[in-house]
Amino acid sequence: MKKNRDKPSIAATRTKPGAPAVNQPPVTWRTHYALFVLASIYVFNYIDRQLMAILIEPVKLEFGISDTGIGLLSGVTFAVFYTVFGFPLGRLSDRIGRKPVIAFSCIAWSLMTMLCGMAGSFLTLVLARIGVAVGEAGGTAPSVAMVSDLYPANRRSTALSVLMLGSSLGAIVGLGLGGWIAQHHGWRYAFLLIGAPGIFLGLLLLLTVRAPKRAVPLGNVAAQQDGWLKTLVELFRMPSFLCLVLTGGAAAIAGYAIGTWSPSFLIRSHGLNLQEAGFLVGVVGGTGATVGTLMCGMLTDRMARRDVGWQIGVPLLGTLISIPFALAYFLWPQGTAFHIGSIAVPQAFLFYSAFAFFGVWWATPCLSAITHLFPSTRLAQATAIFVMSMTLLGVGVGPLFVGMLSDFFVPTLGTESLRYALASSVSMLVLASVFLTLALPRYRQHMKSPAPRSAPNQAVTA
Repeated sequence: MKKNRDKPSIAATRTKPGAPAVNQPPVTWRTHYALFVLASIYVFNYIDRQLMAILIEPVKLEFGISDTGIGLLSGVTFAVFYTVFGFPLGRLSDRIGRKPVIAFSCIAWSLMTMLCGMAGSFLTLVLARIGVAVGEAGGTAPSVAMVSDLYPANRRSTALSVLMLGSSLGAIVGLGLGGWIAQHHGWRYAFLLIGAPGIFLGLLLLLTVRAPKRAVPLGNVAAQQDGWLKTLVELFRMPSFLCLVLTGGAAAIAGYAIGTWSPSFLIRSHGLNLQEAGFLVGVVGGTGATVGTLMCGMLTDRMARRDVGWQIGVPLLGTLISIPFALAYFLWPQGTAFHIGSIAVPQAFLFYSAFAFFGVWWATPCLSAITHLFPSTRLAQATAIFVMSMTLLGVGVGPLFVGMLSDFFVPTLGTESLRYALASSVSMLVLASVFLTLALPRYRQHMKSPAPRSAPNQAVTA
């Protein structure tokens, strides 16, 4: 009887965090240059996404909309279209390569950001934000997959932490510079001036970065033709992956809610103006998040060499530490700690600085864990699902949930309604800690179990 030749399983090509990758190309200056360009693109991905946070108050004033309306604009509308296009663009990058998908997506979302500044009504602003969402759907997952193709497993968390600096650096530029532009030139110029550089970066990636070659088992080339439903079923059969997806969704609800509404919270509850709130949340908070992102990536790589469980243990530790700092930030009463120039820094903001440092520890290690679980032919799709969970729940539910809760609290709490609405969102970080606790033993068991023997490899252009 003829033996059936099964395609290699997902586990066949996984790489352990502490082990060198098979057929991994050498890390050269070209590798680091590619990472630099990808990280720069991700900075503007996050700037264009977060810019709306610092422009909430002037946009509300011009179009006369409620906090719930802002939550719909910056949350649900963006998240739904990002999610709808995220998985198809992830599949596309697994098939035709990461570079063209990232480059053309970057150009598209940058053009749509500029169009936001030309919106003549709330409806046209919503349509332009939908365009930003569709473009950004092709950014994060293919970028994570491309970094995974560029760097070996035992250096991947550190490399991904450099990529993920985009979120914190994006906050610095988007909130800090965006607030300054809006204060002095109006909110429309903020969209126009900050959207333009992404067009250049997309062309820079397309024309100057050499795409890596991915070592892919021969059987898995055929697996690229699997239907999307079959692929989804296979991905979610892995318990550790499901726990990571749930972690990303829960943590992102709190993260995006706090990131979106923090400038308005400082304006309403602590008496800051638009520029001052943008500076504190963007520059000071963003700097703390930048250092925290780099540190958690390096710490994860170092600890995972001793025990693969630390790939999940580090984000669990950071998330647990961040919870009391977040609550103290929202519930601390008014009072000035010190001055930065003419800015009276609230005492509560000291707790935000600590939260910004530890509150980012969950994202990079979780993304890196996913790169260890799946082969290259499924990696962008798996990452897309994780990012889609973050976006649909985080961007979609987070700002809207806080906006609706703030409106609900107004009759009893007045101008302090946003303070308690934001404090309520911290419960999602507790839930994320539960999911990470469930993921830890499952991930450790999965990574330590013997992997099936992989088939011969062939190079596939990324």
